[in-house]
Amino acid sequence: MTVTPQSVLPASVWAATACKAPAYQPLVASRTTDVAIVGAGYTGLSTAVHLARAGVDTTLIEASEPGWGASGRNGGQIIAGLKFDPDKLETMFGSRLGTAMVATMGAGADLVASLIAQYKIDCHPVYSGWIQAAHGERAYREIVVPRATQWAARGVPARLLDRQEIAAMIGCPQALYVGGWHDPRGGVLQPLSYARGLAAAAISEGAAIHACAPVRRLRRAGDRWLLDIGNYTITANKVVLATNAYTDDLWPGLRQTVVPVTSFQIATYPLDKSIRDGIIPGDQGATDTRRLLLYFRLDHEGRLIMGGRCPVDDNPTLDQASALRATIAKTLPQAAEAPIQFLWSGKVALTKDSLPHIHLLAPNLYAALGCNGRGVAACTTLGKVMAQFVGGATAEELPLPVSAPDRFALHAFRKMGVLLASQYYRLLDRLEAHG
Repeated sequence: MTVTPQSVLPASVWAATACKAPAYQPLVASRTTDVAIVGAGYTGLSTAVHLARAGVDTTLIEASEPGWGASGRNGGQIIAGLKFDPDKLETMFGSRLGTAMVATMGAGADLVASLIAQYKIDCHPVYSGWIQAAHGERAYREIVVPRATQWAARGVPARLLDRQEIAAMIGCPQALYVGGWHDPRGGVLQPLSYARGLAAAAISEGAAIHACAPVRRLRRAGDRWLLDIGNYTITANKVVLATNAYTDDLWPGLRQTVVPVTSFQIATYPLDKSIRDGIIPGDQGATDTRRLLLYFRLDHEGRLIMGGRCPVDDNPTLDQASALRATIAKTLPQAAEAPIQFLWSGKVALTKDSLPHIHLLAPNLYAALGCNGRGVAACTTLGKVMAQFVGGATAEELPLPVSAPDRFALHAFRKMGVLLASQYYRLLDRLEAHG
């Protein structure tokens, strides 16, 4: 018997157009494994692929199915690097570690492409690069120019765009963005298909994946870890927690190290060719520089997908899509009348320092979480680094820092805090756009 739990997926354009999920093993008895990974998003999946490829007995456990969370609901943009620019990272972490972080995360898009090619993942990748559009003169001067310049100094053929050039690359009115830059690394893909492809890759390398198997308790037994899953127990030498924005109280205090923030997206029906050809004709992913950023792209069937931060929770309604529909009308007026076919939301995990975190919580208990909205490339890379750590590399040998968990104060009031911060950031973004 196999498990194919597609019915539990929230409705979205990605769930409707994804490749078929591989067959996952049902958990029908207690078992023992070398490494157990909890959470089958990109981080957990990538960790499983790289561990299993190295010959490690690996078991991946998912409460729903691989890709159920943000990994199957994001915008599908492959973005290299982190939120901080290279110079900032090297200042924060020093020459050795900072340089390693820049190189490793900067190569994240290439890692995604190499996995897609190696395992023949059917996820409609387009390696067209990424556009970041400046919503005001200050953003262009303080964000776009330094970022493009610093990556260019490290060998990336980044290109600054003036007002006319970015309007042509996006298909938006010239008055909308003052400029931007094009990063030729990365591109776009079908995110749920990519998650399912990573799952199939892990299985092909010998990993076991148990879907619909929520871990109810994690406890120590001598020098091993026991994971209670319903009537059965998985015994592991090492455990990796890779639950990101959906982190719960399985390990005390870990949930308080991230704040889940809702990202809301809508997708039109496939656009007429006459409209589609004038919107991002190079098929890049596009994001702006707002604090409450907007991101948009076309999918492989010609739908326009628009996303942004939103206070709604899961299962949004069409009425709640009015702000994003207005954004389409302003950003890409040629698609203003296009009817909406899909709308959905998911959770993004934010950390206090806006960096992904690797933790050693206890002997042989690891955690990796908090990619702050750059999941496709960053989480894939984080999984590779976690596999190195779990496989025996020391913290000093890793290209990312290993840190102690840093909890948010007043985490219980996070929803109110997110709402207040959103209103403040929206005001700042509006002032800068008109400044």
